[in-house]
Amino acid sequence: MKYTTIPHTDIRVSKICLGTMTWGNQNTQEEAFEQMDYALDKGVNFFDTAELYPVPANADTYADTERIIGRWFAQRNKRDKVVLATKIAGPGAYTAHIRTTGFSPDSLREALEGSLTRLKTDYIDVYQLHWPERKANFFGKRDYYPDTDDQWEENFESVLETLDAFVQEGKIRHIGLSNETPWGTMKYLNLSENKNLPRAKTIQNPYSLLNRTFEVGNAEVSHREQLGLLAYSPLAFGVLSGKYRNEHLPENSRLKLFPRMKRYSSVEASAAVEAYAKIAEKHQLSLTQLALAFVTDRLFVTSNIIGATTMPQLEENIATAAITLSDEILAEIDAVHNRMPNPAP
Repeated sequence: MKYTTIPHTDIRVSKICLGTMTWGNQNTQEEAFEQMDYALDKGVNFFDTAELYPVPANADTYADTERIIGRWFAQRNKRDKVVLATKIAGPGAYTAHIRTTGFSPDSLREALEGSLTRLKTDYIDVYQLHWPERKANFFGKRDYYPDTDDQWEENFESVLETLDAFVQEGKIRHIGLSNETPWGTMKYLNLSENKNLPRAKTIQNPYSLLNRTFEVGNAEVSHREQLGLLAYSPLAFGVLSGKYRNEHLPENSRLKLFPRMKRYSSVEASAAVEAYAKIAEKHQLSLTQLALAFVTDRLFVTSNIIGATTMPQLEENIATAAITLSDEILAEIDAVHNRMPNPAP
């Protein structure tokens, strides 16, 4: 396993992070326990979750993923072996079953205390804001269009002050952003510096061969401000594993179970998948190996969040940490990207 340090901290984390959003829906608790046992044994010391999980989110399964992880901590007694990240859900119709009050001080307190209880821990290593309260271009929206009906009032400072209280109480060590834009990211960072408030150490945004939009603005922020990317959906909902090629729809796969989750399944994205598959085949790699190794070794990536529903998938995903792509392969990837940039934002 390769390791790095979360920027502006002394926390050493594996370059592969174990994603958990299928646990409690596509995966049972027993399967989740097996994944955590295996990942930790292979050197993965970084787990990412959220109060929202499992996905798709609904009231019946709300926060079940955190409960599963908490039971594992209680049974295995290995909390000190894991760098743990979780998130407060952002507002919107999708999360109305959780709360409707955004990132107000009371909401932040409620979310954090709930996560601590479910995870059976006294502290969270990285506590993240799952997505912005304001209306912006995230979750597959390529372009930004001002919304005159947006009722959001700027509250970045209030959010940071509340999170600062949690840091002082010892309940969180560091904070992170997620699905954030360059504008929002810099607002948080500037306030942290000017007001002596907690500084975001990480940003968890999508990044894959099919979606390199992070490079447009946030990559420079990440580089110059030393804000580590926790890349999610590096396999684009499994599309970059190749299992959906030729219109194949495996039983129990995410797109079979949840047809509306087609963020990475456009005609343009499918064409790009075929082009990347040819590169992988030429160099005797699986498409999964090509896709994950590309993400893991980007300079701005602190950790690559992988997720799996089966043990063979998990084994292959973790093993990609040992793969370094040659300059020749990277040039071929960029050639495809230049022809078909970001087909799935």
